[in-house]
Amino acid sequence: MLRLHGFGVSNYYNMVKLALLEKGLPFEEVQVFTSRDEAFLAISPRGKVPVLQCEQGYISETSAILEYLEALGQGPALLPSGAYEQARVRELAKHIELYIELPARACYAQAFFGQQVDPAIQAKSREELLAGIDSLKRLGRFSPYVAGDSLSLADLYFLYSLDLAAAVAHKVFAIDLLGDFPKAQALLGRFAENPNVQRIAADKDALMGPFLAHMKARFGN
Repeated sequence: MLRLHGFGVSNYYNMVKLALLEKGLPFEEVQVFTSRDEAFLAISPRGKVPVLQCEQGYISETSAILEYLEALGQGPALLPSGAYEQARVRELAKHIELYIELPARACYAQAFFGQQVDPAIQAKSREELLAGIDSLKRLGRFSPYVAGDSLSLADLYFLYSLDLAAAVAHKVFAIDLLGDFPKAQALLGRFAENPNVQRIAADKDALMGPFLAHMKARFGN
């Protein structure tokens, strides 16, 4: 059986978890926080989550894990047929990761953990985040899903990146990031009714206390 190593507050962990649930693949969860311990580095060279344990060994990096799950050919496909359409989905996923998730992540420490981020980093994050949202409006189809009429890998990145980016924009920049993006708001509302998304949200809420305690011990706040 597949075993998913990580923790349910991680957005990247939850991308993989939703893929597993949507595909109906049996899996076990192994709770572990990011770590530089040698035992964890043996399965995740950068000490990051998630890590997927399969029969042959371990796979780190979310994009590689998601591609592996697609290659298994089990459950509903999260990539369309056709090379061009698949490339479009991957384009959207990479766009969301590079130009929305990563700029927002630069300010996570201030938005969520009470640490001050350098003003120059804040300014760059704000600029890139707004540009990323603007280009997603042009690139995404939202009919009703990000890449078209069916759930795809791009939606996993969208769902677990846009909410955090919006929180950063509100808390750090006092901006309503999705205020003029009704298609994104509608899709987030659609996902809120998905039972698998609801399960992941409940698991995240249940783990938030231990996660915050871990972060406090780690950073001494």
